[in-house]
Amino acid sequence: MSGESDLGRLLSGMRPELNPGRYVFTTTTGVTPRGVTPVVSVAEAEGLTLVVRQEQADAAGLEYDYVAGWITLRVHSALEAVGLTAVVARELADAGLSCNVVAGFHHDHLFVPAERAAQAVRLLEALAARSKG
Repeated sequence: MSGESDLGRLLSGMRPELNPGRYVFTTTTGVTPRGVTPVVSVAEAEGLTLVVRQEQADAAGLEYDYVAGWITLRVHSALEAVGLTAVVARELADAGLSCNVVAGFHHDHLFVPAERAAQAVRLLEALAARSKG
């Protein structure tokens, strides 16, 4: 059940997919508000960070600053794999794109500025194509 750990195969097979919708990072004091279904949650000393659909945050009256597009790298990456995050982040950074990465058991998930999410997918597709050769 373990994923891929070879960096070349991870890059060439990442198949970035833009999930529908716009997502925001918000924080609460430890309770997820009614009607909010986070795609990511992180417990921090300062509070519970939630990544949620923008319309859910708006309906719940949650504050946020950053609106993101959510890209899933469809390759099944091993949690112990080395280098994928660094290479992907560098590719996006070179284009002036911020990138917030979350690792799931099966896939890596990238949150990039919503207005540039399609561009980020194109950059990652080009990176994958270069990695095949």
